[in-house]
Amino acid sequence: MPARLRIFSLNCWGIRHLSKHCAQRYAMIGDLLSKEQHDVAVLQEVWSEKDFLFLKKKLGGTHPYCHYFKSGFFGSGLAVFSKHRIHDTFLYKYTLNGYPYMAHHGDWFGGKAVGKILLNIDGLEVHVFVTHLHAEYSREQDSYLPHRVVQAWELQNFIRHTSAGADVVILGGDLNMHPTDLGIRLLQSYTELKDCFNETASFDGCEQGFTHITDNPFTHKQGLVPFGGGIRIDYIFFKGSEKAQVSCESLSTSKGPIPGQPFPYSDHETLSAELVLYPAKVEKGESTQEKVCTTEKLSELVNIVTEARTEVKVGLHCAERMRYTAARTGIMGLALLLLELAIAAVPCLALGTEQNFPKASFYLLGALCFSILFSTTLLYIFYGMEVRALQGAEDQMRLAVGSLQERLKEITNGVSEERSQEKDHGDPHD
Repeated sequence: MPARLRIFSLNCWGIRHLSKHCAQRYAMIGDLLSKEQHDVAVLQEVWSEKDFLFLKKKLGGTHPYCHYFKSGFFGSGLAVFSKHRIHDTFLYKYTLNGYPYMAHHGDWFGGKAVGKILLNIDGLEVHVFVTHLHAEYSREQDSYLPHRVVQAWELQNFIRHTSAGADVVILGGDLNMHPTDLGIRLLQSYTELKDCFNETASFDGCEQGFTHITDNPFTHKQGLVPFGGGIRIDYIFFKGSEKAQVSCESLSTSKGPIPGQPFPYSDHETLSAELVLYPAKVEKGESTQEKVCTTEKLSELVNIVTEARTEVKVGLHCAERMRYTAARTGIMGLALLLLELAIAAVPCLALGTEQNFPKASFYLLGALCFSILFSTTLLYIFYGMEVRALQGAEDQMRLAVGSLQERLKEITNGVSEERSQEKDHGDPHD
């Protein structure tokens, strides 16, 4: 009998004292999870540990195992509730996550990360990942795109390197990217994760699988109108292995207002997927046709990584320019401070009668110069860290492209040799 696994994902929009009806919505989310009894629920934007503890208490009977991933100033906002015992957990914090001076966006303070739990279900090792990437605040002028691309790069690296021995891999969360965006293509091409929306046999939910819609009273409708009334930025991905095959039997989303409730669960829609796990069939060696398909996939992956590398380079040039601006402004602040100190020293060194010295103006200008010097020093340090992180990601991508091209060349040569041999065997003997 195949095993069934029900997965739930939701961005809870749980900013205490800022998000509307936060406490009531958490109670609604707890009631929903208690009623539906999913095997695993992955939640994002659970920013307060008190809210996590509230859900932990409420779900103690249906989801006895849970974990809250702590990161950053406010926490990562990631939480997992499971009916199955959690055997291990791990958290990786993304190296880039916005800018501290963009306080009104708040991503930098959130400590965005990817969390992982290890489950054992019917003898299968199931690795479940939950993540929340940097938000996209402007589609046309997306200054955070390089950061989100690097996050997607680190996410796929983390999944590949930590789930090599997994029988089943599941990823859920708010990726803040459209299905055709560079980060999604990079993630899927490298990890071979499948999107439940594209693979499901049955779908019940918003049009085109939207998870951020104008019909939701909590959303900013003006930003969604150009996209046809909604966008799909929340996902559940899955992948099987040589030991287990996985298929998505059904996928559903909420549709804004909840019948019988005064408001929705969140400004995002819920995602609920039912996966079917069954033993994998033993396959023979790779055929020539399969190698050709592999070649096509590798070619596509090379193009995607090259595109990602280009985007990272754009972000790198911008960060270097901002670091230079911070350094130049800091030097100007230091020069003004030294000049003011020199002017202040003149009356002390002058001989003769005492001269009136404007102390108030001196202290005011001194404080201004010092604040400029201090703030630009912090910015220079921050931009230096950003430059090194982007350089590191670009170096990794450069090495990856070289490795992929080498593999592509080897497979292409192998296919050519096999076809040549098949042609020779097909010729009649003299």
